[in-house]
Amino acid sequence: MLRGACLCGPVRLEITGEPQAMNHCHGGICRKASGAAAATNLIVAHADFRLVAGAEQLASYASSPNKRRCFCGACGSPIDSHGEATRDIVSLRVGRLDDDPPLRPSLHLHVDSKAAWDDIGDTLPQLLGGLG
Repeated sequence: MLRGACLCGPVRLEITGEPQAMNHCHGGICRKASGAAAATNLIVAHADFRLVAGAEQLASYASSPNKRRCFCGACGSPIDSHGEATRDIVSLRVGRLDDDPPLRPSLHLHVDSKAAWDDIGDTLPQLLGGLG
């Protein structure tokens, strides 16, 4: 099991199953939502993800049609995103985890949208688009 929380603590989450993938998303929306060059996401089955505390503290934003990004309403920590097209999975911001996940990033997504100042310095595969 993996556990995590928001920066200020009340929003707590658990992942009970094996994560499916980890990636770095360089898309403009992920960059703005994370405030970083890329958002590092852990992809988990929706059925394996649960909030164990602080659900009333969550806020969300419809960042694109049929996709919501959830964050702590107090500290602003991004928690996850999920959408209609990917309703069976949750894209969790790995930085929320207290535990070390069993996976490491396997690829870069949306590199066609990456910031000009972002130099990718590893040898992971780079996809122009991605899971959006």
